[in-house]
Amino acid sequence: MKKNEAECCDVICIHKDRVQKVLKSMPGELLLSELADFYKVFADVTRIRILCVLLESEMCVCDLAEVLSMTQSAISHQLRVLKQMKLVKNRREGKTVFYSLADGHIQSIISQGMEHITE
Repeated sequence: MKKNEAECCDVICIHKDRVQKVLKSMPGELLLSELADFYKVFADVTRIRILCVLLESEMCVCDLAEVLSMTQSAISHQLRVLKQMKLVKNRREGKTVFYSLADGHIQSIISQGMEHITE
């Protein structure tokens, strides 16, 4: 067996009590699909970079573009995705729109992910 292959049981034996317990508590397909879509947002490096910047400070699109060496258009496109998934929020101050993380959960998700990959 190769080092990274998953191991399988040597016999077929269904543990019905465990199977039933899990089936009762499994979320529905719609909820699982929404969860998968939520995590897909984190699969883009640019969006992760934006979230990491917003972990440090609320920023407008101009500032984000400067920090990340990107165009405002590219930043706006990614912010739209992040806002649709409720990961960021915005507020207007005069003619400037500032973006920040939607809530503390987002900081936790990023921090735990970083902790996991750096172990």
